[in-house]
Amino acid sequence: MSDLRGGTVTVTNLGVLGVDSFTPVINPPEVAILGVGRIRERARPAEDGVEFRRQLTLDLSFDHRVVDGADAARFLESLAEYVENATQHAADGE
Repeated sequence: MSDLRGGTVTVTNLGVLGVDSFTPVINPPEVAILGVGRIRERARPAEDGVEFRRQLTLDLSFDHRVVDGADAARFLESLAEYVENATQHAADGE
């Protein structure tokens, strides 16, 4: 348990249990918790009809007393960009 003390953010994954999306609850005194849902195939419009792409849901709960909502939104935007382009970032050494 001593390895878990002093953290500021938790990542929890219910996707492995088949959960698409959920509302994670912050563990005080932490300031945020990121919930990861399962990966699903979703139909999306494409130039030549429909394509199927894998989609992952990320849910972020945060303490507004510590984190501004705009900063939390930018964090999710950056995280989504890294997840969408993980192969490229790995090749670039990021």
